[in-house]
Amino acid sequence: MEGYSAVVVDLFFGFYVVGLVPGFLLAGPLSDLVGRKRPTVVAVVLGMAASAVLAVGSGGVVLMCAGRFLAGLSVAAAMVVGTSWVKELSAEPFEDGADPARRARRAALVLTAGFGLGAGVSGALAQWGPVPTVLPYAVQSTLALLSLVPLLRAPETRPARARAAGGRPSPSGLLADLRVPPRARARFLGVVLPAAPWVFGAAALAYAVTPALVAGRTGGLAIATAALLCVVGLALGALVQPWVPRLGTLTGGRQLLVGLAAALVGALLTALVAASPSVPLALLAAAVLGLAYGVVLVAGLVEVQAMATSRDLGALTGWYYSATYLGFLLPEALSLAAGAAPAAVLLLGVAGLVVLSAVAVAAGLRRPAAG
Repeated sequence: MEGYSAVVVDLFFGFYVVGLVPGFLLAGPLSDLVGRKRPTVVAVVLGMAASAVLAVGSGGVVLMCAGRFLAGLSVAAAMVVGTSWVKELSAEPFEDGADPARRARRAALVLTAGFGLGAGVSGALAQWGPVPTVLPYAVQSTLALLSLVPLLRAPETRPARARAAGGRPSPSGLLADLRVPPRARARFLGVVLPAAPWVFGAAALAYAVTPALVAGRTGGLAIATAALLCVVGLALGALVQPWVPRLGTLTGGRQLLVGLAAALVGALLTALVAASPSVPLALLAAAVLGLAYGVVLVAGLVEVQAMATSRDLGALTGWYYSATYLGFLLPEALSLAAGAAPAAVLLLGVAGLVVLSAVAVAAGLRRPAAG
């Protein structure tokens, strides 16, 4: 972000994470108790408020921190509750014949399309549009306002008995719903948790780490190049998602390992970019990392939705997304370790961590799924 030191930019990210944490952990259980529609609408309104604060406060640290906090709340709530809502809208009585893999795929595609379009449009407006510190936020707010029309007309999917007490959840109810059910705990900890950070870990390598490695080769198009790498990664992630169920059939339910293998190849390609900066090689790395993102995201959601009931779907989805967002810390970790070794060596270390995660997932997959 132009005009701010690296410390202040890290502070902005810190406030974003502070908003994400309660959004992930509380929005899911809340939607399990009061329904999906109201929390989703609140998330959209919070997103509009965040954009307004960020547009007005682009020159001030306090307002930027407040805007990033609101953005974190909005993104987390929309991801968790929206994923649960899309899954339920893809099942009876709202739709006939949608298999579990298709429900997870739809939720993942909605998420990926939002990230990809947002990155592409915002990057283009910031690079070439007028008033670059205001226009991207104005466009986002306008689109969010328009989205409220179909949201308010969409059916609620939570059964009436879940909202029988006037839709007012108690703290004890929220805490009870926040726990990972004992029947799902072994599978969640052994299979989902080791793989989840590589959803956005792979994406972060593509959109944050790789652009920095080729910044010296892009001239005055650094923002546009970063946006392009992000869009390439997310586009490949979206394109591969419909094929994840086929991967599951071909590999006997080991599609998470396929995604982690792609993350390994992507990390190795990123290490090559660090050793010999090249925009074409960076594009290839972003594409492979995008494939990893798409496969691991859908495969993880399939696991979560298979082990969840309607009573705890939102909570388990919240825990899953909380784990996926750990991957966004990867660029910061690499930045902090920059003085210890060359970037290429650090990225080889990242590849080693992917291998360890794959070993853990392979061991977890040998255990039976939750019944």
